[in-house]
Amino acid sequence: MSYIAPVDETKFWLYEILEARRLFSVPSFHGFKEEDLNLILGEAAKITSESIYPLNQKSDQIPAKLENGICRTTPGFADVYELLVQGGWTGISGSQEYGGMGLPSIVTSCFNEYFGSACLSFSLLFLMNQGQIDALENHANDHIKNIFLPKLNSGEWTGTMNLTEPHAGSDVGALTTKAEKNVDGSYAITGQKIYISWGEHDLSNNICHLVLARLPNSPKGSKGVSLFLVPKYIQNEQGEWHADNNVKAISLEKKMGMHGSPTAVIEYRQSQGWLVGKESAGLYAMFTMMNNARLGVGIEGLSQCELATQKALEFAKIRKQGHAKIDNGKGVILDHPDVRRMLLTMKSLTAAARALCLDAALSLDLSKSNDKQVANKENVRASFLIPIAKAFSTDIGCRVADIGIQVHGGMGYVEETGAAQVLRDVRVTAIYEGTNGIQAIDLVGRKLSDSGKAANDLIDEMKTTTSECYNNADQHIKEMGNRLSKSLVCLETSLNWMLKQEDFNEKLAGATPFLKAFGLILGANYLVKAALKTGSLDRKSLAQFYCLNMLPEMEAYGVMSQSGKDSLYKFSDRFFGFSQ
Repeated sequence: MSYIAPVDETKFWLYEILEARRLFSVPSFHGFKEEDLNLILGEAAKITSESIYPLNQKSDQIPAKLENGICRTTPGFADVYELLVQGGWTGISGSQEYGGMGLPSIVTSCFNEYFGSACLSFSLLFLMNQGQIDALENHANDHIKNIFLPKLNSGEWTGTMNLTEPHAGSDVGALTTKAEKNVDGSYAITGQKIYISWGEHDLSNNICHLVLARLPNSPKGSKGVSLFLVPKYIQNEQGEWHADNNVKAISLEKKMGMHGSPTAVIEYRQSQGWLVGKESAGLYAMFTMMNNARLGVGIEGLSQCELATQKALEFAKIRKQGHAKIDNGKGVILDHPDVRRMLLTMKSLTAAARALCLDAALSLDLSKSNDKQVANKENVRASFLIPIAKAFSTDIGCRVADIGIQVHGGMGYVEETGAAQVLRDVRVTAIYEGTNGIQAIDLVGRKLSDSGKAANDLIDEMKTTTSECYNNADQHIKEMGNRLSKSLVCLETSLNWMLKQEDFNEKLAGATPFLKAFGLILGANYLVKAALKTGSLDRKSLAQFYCLNMLPEMEAYGVMSQSGKDSLYKFSDRFFGFSQ
């Protein structure tokens, strides 16, 4: 099959529902017009559909290999990388001051979706690069910016982030990689990092690692962690960046999916690096990159929703099996009610994930407004939406990819169709950049620490949608408003329960269901708004399907979110296999 980037669908959500034209008033994007956005979307669609997608199955079948310390990437990656470099795509979101394109987050998100659908493992290289550029722009000193940012934006060099270690997992405060200050003001980094996406490859001239490490006598835990920029190569006596820096990939992980993305174990031995931000404030600086990356990973989940849906729909339109007793049937499995239910589930959830991710990206862009009130409001809104966008969209990516296999039937379990690859590739996105459980903890912890104001502001937005439904003459729209309103009552009950809990473990017990509930109801709100604003029969029918089939799940998750910790801990040690 082919992959066709959904440009028209993107434009619909950008212009008709999210009112993305608002970003043109932000000073950072003055001079940027709708025609520019449309041109970029068209070019991104062309290069991803025509040049990158043909590499997708090849990247699965011919993975990256480490040979004598050199990582050989999938054949074809080098040619397309050069094509992307020539087009300026490596610096799509970087500041123009340092050679980037300076495009809004929402535009970068659209590009990342198309790229991810075309070849998820290849697209991850660019996501890591975008995050490092963002972190350096916000936290590095001018000396580092002037050296590294132009080369990262141009694609001559690429970036990674090095967080965890074999014993630490998500607890980065437990890391042992150490940093010692050199006489010249740089630092010597020693330690080992794991799960480094694109930590070694043969596409760029240098690989720059953002590394979390601990200085001597620093505070214990996460408060004592600092961030360093450590390139694979440093300057030689001639000033050229060719000297080995004792940064070595000692192995590549053998993974369930994403075979084309080399995930390295990196060893540092007195490797020269430079401090980014302040000492013992590494997590603060790294979270800039992670916030960027978390939205990007949500987009990765969306990208696989779109790819799985396109594959399943194309198969369902040509596969003949049985005979459905319906009027005007086409004689294919798309006629069958259960197959159609699966496809509509895929399409509606994909639309919900797309709207959610683009909405979060737009708020990030609007947070750069000169109007401080607007900037603050949109920053808080984006911060609240991002953990939901990351977790909801990647969970949905896994779900939609799984349904896609079912639509294919036996052929879905056969590698020839590529349906299985989508599920294998997308599965890790629910783990990347903080597992989805960690996103839920962030949501009920930090994001509700304002006494629920940000959450209630979003609820008020959804109540506006229900009011518009009640004022609509269409009875089906009114009914959707009723269903959305009923679900909002459930969400408010869950939110109030969360806010009342003094024992944080009570919140944690229901954090994941609470996030799922919020994601599902936001999806309903987007689809109902689409039905309201367009008058399209298909948009209305899709919203109606979602309200009837997806929204009831939200209410179940709302109830589950209030179950409390007792239901998790009323078990003996013997139940879990501990000796007495």
